[in-house]
Amino acid sequence: MSKYGVNIDRKWQKKWEETKLYKFNKDRVDKKLYCLEMFSYPSGSKLHVGHWYNYGVTDSWARLKRLQGYEVFQPMGFDAFGLPAENYAIKTGIHPQDSTLENIRTMEIQLRNMGAMFDWDYEIITCNPDYYKWTQWIFLKLYEKGLAYRKEAPVNWCPDCNTVLANEQVVNGLCERCSSEVTKKNLTQWFFKITEYAEELLEKLDQLDWPEKTKLMQKNWIGKSEGAQITFKIKGSEETFEVFTTRPDTLFGVTYVVLAPENPLVDKITTPKYKELVEEYQEKTKKLNEIDRLATTHEKTGVFTGSYAIHPITGKEIPIWIGDYVLATYGTGAVMAVPGHDERDFQFATKYQLPIVRVIKGYDEKDDLPYTGPGTLVNSEGFDGLDWEEGKKAIVNFLKTKNLGEFKINYRLRDWLVSRQRYWGAPIPIIYCDNCGIVPVPEEQLPVLLPYDVDFTPDGKSPLAKHHEFINTTCPTCGKAAKRETDTLDTFVDSSWYYLRYPDNKNEKEPFNKEWLNKMGPVDKYVGGPEHACMHLLYARFIHKALRDMGYIDFDEPFVSLVHQGIILGPDGNRMSKSKGNVISPDGYIESYGSDVFRMYLMFGFAYTEGGPWNDDGIKAIARFFDRIERLIDKFIELKNAGETKDTFDKEEKELNYALNYTIKSVGQDADKFQFNTSIARMMELVNSIYSYISSAKTINLSFLDTTMKKFVTILAPFAPHFSEELWEKLGQDYSVFNQKWPEYDPKALIKDTIELAVQINGKVRGKIEVDSGADEKTIEKLALEDEKVKGYIDGKTIRKVIVIKGKIINIVVS
Repeated sequence: MSKYGVNIDRKWQKKWEETKLYKFNKDRVDKKLYCLEMFSYPSGSKLHVGHWYNYGVTDSWARLKRLQGYEVFQPMGFDAFGLPAENYAIKTGIHPQDSTLENIRTMEIQLRNMGAMFDWDYEIITCNPDYYKWTQWIFLKLYEKGLAYRKEAPVNWCPDCNTVLANEQVVNGLCERCSSEVTKKNLTQWFFKITEYAEELLEKLDQLDWPEKTKLMQKNWIGKSEGAQITFKIKGSEETFEVFTTRPDTLFGVTYVVLAPENPLVDKITTPKYKELVEEYQEKTKKLNEIDRLATTHEKTGVFTGSYAIHPITGKEIPIWIGDYVLATYGTGAVMAVPGHDERDFQFATKYQLPIVRVIKGYDEKDDLPYTGPGTLVNSEGFDGLDWEEGKKAIVNFLKTKNLGEFKINYRLRDWLVSRQRYWGAPIPIIYCDNCGIVPVPEEQLPVLLPYDVDFTPDGKSPLAKHHEFINTTCPTCGKAAKRETDTLDTFVDSSWYYLRYPDNKNEKEPFNKEWLNKMGPVDKYVGGPEHACMHLLYARFIHKALRDMGYIDFDEPFVSLVHQGIILGPDGNRMSKSKGNVISPDGYIESYGSDVFRMYLMFGFAYTEGGPWNDDGIKAIARFFDRIERLIDKFIELKNAGETKDTFDKEEKELNYALNYTIKSVGQDADKFQFNTSIARMMELVNSIYSYISSAKTINLSFLDTTMKKFVTILAPFAPHFSEELWEKLGQDYSVFNQKWPEYDPKALIKDTIELAVQINGKVRGKIEVDSGADEKTIEKLALEDEKVKGYIDGKTIRKVIVIKGKIINIVVS
């Protein structure tokens, strides 16, 4: 049967489609389980192993939950806007809309051929107007609430892609897509105020069933710090600047301050003598990405501006430097340097021969500078002798009296830059009017359609700016001539709310119905790559909470449980890439073995959250396992037709019943935790036990074996859905195996009548005995001493002690 796997695949996929077996039943919403895989980007026309590993394996988990009585909602769609399609269009001349929709059509067929339970009635495609209309609506709602705003800011700019890049899209100073050197550029951009939700995004993480590593990554990315904000005046100027510090107790140790090179204040305060050096350093800094600048391994460099700040308490003059390790977009864009008590500042001060002052004395003698621990204030004028925690409060309270400081909580998280100077994305629904200023597009005029006939050849400007019919419009407020925003939205905006649209994807009046979404949400199980920890997963949580606060949904989090799949590597142990020639396509294997063999190999050959290198031998082993199952079913049917049976439930039946119930329990528990490899191992053991029972029993209990076979096929069904439907039909059962209930294990069947115990003599295992599971210690000792094999080791020797550990082992001490 298994060698005709593709034919079986098509047979049952056709049947499932005709009978609408997997159509979501809204009447059972009280039993809903929302299972969602991160949707794919249709940049290629073929599914690869990574798609299969995400979608096929998660589908097996969803099938398990269906058998356990849940009404599974498992939709599928496409994250269809974005840079790859546009770059492909530039390279080939094929319009991104044409290539994207063509790829989607191909991938839809392949996903259907996978045999997953996707309910295609709920499909969404983010580049379709009926979807991005509501993406634009969300933008407008955020704008109304002050959570979307526009400002000029330094951004990462890729000169080849001709667009802004997020910090996460810059790797070692290069664009992650084209490897061009990224520079800094000041542009007026649109931002989402994600920082408004920093505290809740942080606080609610511990309530989520997410991988601890992912939660830690988000915590570090949000980066909460408690401290003080202190104001410094500039000598001979009306200008001031603020610094944030977690150690205000070290304020008297400040010997210089450092501004970010791109801080607007730098150009105002730099003296003519240092102007050339400062400008040269600023240009050099533009070529560094922010992640590298903040890295602890990055050498700290800087340039003196020629100006001085005034210490807020002592009045001393403090030199103002610029340094690339300070960012204009992080904190206040300025830091106070305390080289005596900060390793980074110490290195900088040593390099540039700046003063180093001790203001904290440690509690023990090992407090060489730089000393970063707790202690007592010294060299701090009127605050000497205070414990460092007391010192923090006293110094900040003193600064408050002078309006030069206050307690504050700071976050590393920065607002989300959503403007993109590219074509293939959702247009930002904003109009600029000389008379009215910034005017949001009225809701009734949505969607702002993305025009098809656009010259998207990159030249550093938004392609939409070259489309006169698009850009020229009338102001909806005053009716005068006006211009449209020509930037498009970051594609992460599209994917930040798609899980909300799936359950109500045909709603033309609103993005989703609140009452219905409150029943369908949140997503119960979300599966996708760990690379999205600090982008998609964080952005989706922000958008969700903003919509909740605006009254559109009632639940707090989008994804209550999260699983990250590992990575299937090439046979050479490296990540798959066309350049390395190690890419594995699933198509040939599916053609040869069928989708179920391929699916089960992905589950058995790898620990799901880890992945590993591809190995052809593994899939061949699974194919042999399928053949073995098929022969077992044929043997059972042969025995059934022979009709010879017994009614008793003897030792052989009890042993098989133990194996069956142990498998039901183990597979249910392990598969629920995405431990599919151990689940399949247990099923293999059960098949061995059934074969052993058939070959060893003098007469078969056909009624018991019939029950066992039906339960086994039901257990197998989530892992091999097409194959199991075929087996179920062959057993003469009514369609479908997926309308059955997951079998419950009998705890009593897991208590064996007899157990096997190892017998040790002076610590070495010398034999094994079988005893009644309820036997007492004296009976066990007697049986051990009477065992013929054991006797051979103890005859003629003195038995000093016999130790019986019930249910585990017997140890005989002899001399």
